[in-house]
Amino acid sequence: MKLKLLAAIVFSTSLSSYASEAIDRTKFTFEDLKALAKSSAAQPYSPPVNPAPELIDKMTYDQHWKIRFKDEKTLYPSGKNAPVQLFYPGRYFPDPVSIYTRDKKNGVTTVPFDNNIFDMPADSPAHDLPKGFGFAGFRVMRPGLKPDWISFLGASYFRTDGPEGQYGLSARGIAINTGMNQPEEFPRFKAFWLGPAEKEGESLSVWALLDGPSITGAYRFGLSKDNKEAKGHITSVTANLYMRADVERLGIAPLTSMYWYSETDKTIAKDWRPEIHDSDGLAIHTGSGLQIWRPLNNPLSVSTTSFIDNNPKGFGLIQRDRDFQHYQDDGVFYNKRSSAWIKPQGDWGTGAVQLIEIPTKDETFDNIVAYWVPEKAARKGDEFTFSYDIEWRPLDPKSKELASVVNTRQGLGGIPGQPIPENINKMVIDFEGPLLAGLDRDSGIKPIVEASNGEILEPIRAYPIVGTNQWRLTFDIKQANTNPVNIRAYLVNKQGESITETWVSDVRVNIQ
Repeated sequence: MKLKLLAAIVFSTSLSSYASEAIDRTKFTFEDLKALAKSSAAQPYSPPVNPAPELIDKMTYDQHWKIRFKDEKTLYPSGKNAPVQLFYPGRYFPDPVSIYTRDKKNGVTTVPFDNNIFDMPADSPAHDLPKGFGFAGFRVMRPGLKPDWISFLGASYFRTDGPEGQYGLSARGIAINTGMNQPEEFPRFKAFWLGPAEKEGESLSVWALLDGPSITGAYRFGLSKDNKEAKGHITSVTANLYMRADVERLGIAPLTSMYWYSETDKTIAKDWRPEIHDSDGLAIHTGSGLQIWRPLNNPLSVSTTSFIDNNPKGFGLIQRDRDFQHYQDDGVFYNKRSSAWIKPQGDWGTGAVQLIEIPTKDETFDNIVAYWVPEKAARKGDEFTFSYDIEWRPLDPKSKELASVVNTRQGLGGIPGQPIPENINKMVIDFEGPLLAGLDRDSGIKPIVEASNGEILEPIRAYPIVGTNQWRLTFDIKQANTNPVNIRAYLVNKQGESITETWVSDVRVNIQ
């Protein structure tokens, strides 16, 4: 997210002459952007230049958010339906970003950075920022300058307020070496072009130039608001990637969220609120038709879980629990946080959906990441193209054939009233769906539970919860060693056919 406009000058010399010509030309197309990204990948990486790092760093959070873009300076690159306002740089978003508008004939206009297009207090340190510095990002407002519904701000991050008007998890343009024993790389969008919607149903078209030590990229985003089918917003993404260097782990369509604790692991709760999380599970629809639900964990150490697949139908970080009573937070409303569902377009081939879980002790740290890792290693000179939709939904797409997991709980093992066994936990999983309605204990429903690195103890029970369309699965587990027990569980009918999605988890016994 660092620009090529510096101080009061023009473009940074870190842009090649071709890049400067491509950006400055009167006509600019997506093909031009792809050529620019490819050309840049052949050049050494130039870190972004911040001409006033000390000034930016001393700007506090409150000082930064008192700086507001002037309504009368609002941009309308796609008409009155998608007003755009720009973000001022600050301590957490210090790298200058170029903003351009593009008209229907591909004509390009630079949006110059100027303090005069912002309102700021008289004592704001921002008054001393060098002229022509650069923006931090942008947001798209609702018609009539009503609250924004999508923003691009920081590195390659972007997010929407989802179907209930509450910001939560984020998406990224790319993830590089996430969760590994080496520093993670955070490429940034250093330039954006904003233009009229190109496809039916879209509000705005956005093109972006990605740049990082190991990669460059040309992106197109189609921004759609309030889609009826998804019951939320849709961001259509086309990413053309060009490898500047070898990368061990290339994460496509990454989602970033926060999970501290829920009813699943209440023993680690230190806050008065019953649950605190932006997402509570990873959902996957595999290429073969298997539907997986993996509840999120707050692990003791960084955890990586991979789900190998071929041409996945979709995956996402989901906030299934949408009951206010389960959170009791009337300030940030975790029950209203959006889910994000990645819907691949075209052939993604073989690879894996990968989930990274990082320990956290509070709610301010995004500790959950999910993305697709191609089987083919990313090497210098390689090129990749991926297209996908991000559906910012209340829930993941539901199957009419399979019941979904609605609760995961764990506690002490054994039977009430009898001595409590050591090092044994009880798992309780609740399923809900139309297929379960009317079924009883004599309907031939059978639980399937499998484990590695541990033992599933009898009895394994599955039964209907009185007064609901839910079934409850319970069993005890014994851990083999210090590593978590890997478990998968689901219900089948008397014909042996699955009637629920597959619940999978890594469970640690007696977490303190």
